[in-house]
Amino acid sequence: MIGKLKVYADRMSQPCRAVLIFCRLNGIDFEEIKVDISKRHHLSLEFTEVNPLQKVPAILHGNLNLFESHAILVYLSSAFPGIADHWYPTDVFKRAKVNSVLDWHHSNLRYGEVNYVSNTVLGPALGRPRNPKAAAEAETVLLSSLSKLENIWLNGDGRFLLGSFQPSIADLSLVCELTQLEVLDETDRSRILSPYKKVLGWIEDTRTATNPHFEEMHNILYRAKKKFQQQRSRIAESGTETSNKMGRHSKM
Repeated sequence: MIGKLKVYADRMSQPCRAVLIFCRLNGIDFEEIKVDISKRHHLSLEFTEVNPLQKVPAILHGNLNLFESHAILVYLSSAFPGIADHWYPTDVFKRAKVNSVLDWHHSNLRYGEVNYVSNTVLGPALGRPRNPKAAAEAETVLLSSLSKLENIWLNGDGRFLLGSFQPSIADLSLVCELTQLEVLDETDRSRILSPYKKVLGWIEDTRTATNPHFEEMHNILYRAKKKFQQQRSRIAESGTETSNKMGRHSKM
């Protein structure tokens, strides 16, 4: 008997949220082990034995320790009984298409989103100076990725990626990525996302299809959003930028 699945996660991490939501949606019995990146738990010897790369998420399932969220989602879809086929289709052609979106994600949408958020919100909140050049470069990648998402990956009859009528692990992974934009100033977030009507509709469709677990796993992000809003208000009132001692998050 393999034993209970252990998921090592920090819910402030987009990939962690995707893995946790998937487990909840599919009734997978698992133990969530919190790895608080702000307290540097990911650098502990105990966690390093699970993932020598010292990043979340990671899983332990029997003798298997596995990291990288896409690999984890593929494994969970294949290893546990009763997982609906739409998450990671058994049809090799459909599966290859899902893989193509997942491969594209990391060097495009994720690269642009992570670096834009880090250089506009998270960096200053952690006391680092703003980096307008890096933010501008990241925004270019982010907007280009949103355009491809709108015109290529969401081009089809269905409401989900690749024209599907039900979400796949790619939908879950990419939507959790874009939800990280919640921490931006609302004007900035609207400026970035509002031109992409298909993307906005797809985000809401995927959120609806994965609730109530989607909202449960994003509560921590919504609380962080509120803190950032309060911080921006204080800065606007005082006219000076103060640092917020929020911890650094791997895989943000």
